[in-house]
Amino acid sequence: MKPYVSFNSVSHFYETDEGQQVEALRNVDFHIEKHQFVAVVGPSGCGKSTLLKLLTGLLRPAGGQVKIFGTPVTEPRDEIGIVFQQPTLLPWLNVLENVMFPIKHKRGRISSKEKEQALSLIKMVGLDDFSQRMPSELSGGMQQRVGIARALLLDPEILIMDEPFSALDALTREEMGFDLLRIWNQSPKTVLFITHSITEAVLLADKVLIMSPRPGRLSEEIFIDLPRPRSAETVKEKAFAEYSDRIRQQIYHPREFTVVSNESKVKQEVSNL
Repeated sequence: MKPYVSFNSVSHFYETDEGQQVEALRNVDFHIEKHQFVAVVGPSGCGKSTLLKLLTGLLRPAGGQVKIFGTPVTEPRDEIGIVFQQPTLLPWLNVLENVMFPIKHKRGRISSKEKEQALSLIKMVGLDDFSQRMPSELSGGMQQRVGIARALLLDPEILIMDEPFSALDALTREEMGFDLLRIWNQSPKTVLFITHSITEAVLLADKVLIMSPRPGRLSEEIFIDLPRPRSAETVKEKAFAEYSDRIRQQIYHPREFTVVSNESKVKQEVSNL
């Protein structure tokens, strides 16, 4: 069975205004299975956002291939929904109208069924009492919930999340993490989640990809063997701290760039920390 998403020896370069080439990614290999939640962590400038742009089809790799369902990505595709760092809501539209905007923009109209689906998603993200409110009346966390509902309206197979909680305060960010777990449990998607937070990655993900400094390479792949559904109690578990410490060690004191992809080996090494 082919993986939903695969990066096969992917490399990419950017060209500066002076005409020099900057290597952003080098020989990145990984795959994501159906309904798997994969988080990517690494230092600033390691190519995390480049990974997302390659998967969305906004960029073409300089080397290697990015595939969805076994087909090379050459242009933007409808199977992908995106949640950005900022929710980018239209200030003149209310919550319901913002959630429905992508469909209205694409098709020029909204059916009664699609409106019902939008209202159902607004309820799922905990904003059923706010469907007629304007963005200026919402907190940052509530605005990001609107962004998640909007991304889910087209029912994408794959959901890309680019540091969606980075602009929130610590308490709201933690709350949004648990909300995202609840939403993902109710509406499973194949997720690629970019974050600078190690604990956030461990809490949310089935697998964490650790990127090296630029040029970004996959330095380690860690399977997170923590039971689901996860909750505030998960954070207190010894294994949670061990996974977090392992990721932190690899980021700040990296070993050779040998990807560990054998799940049983990873579990054993974590247990020995």
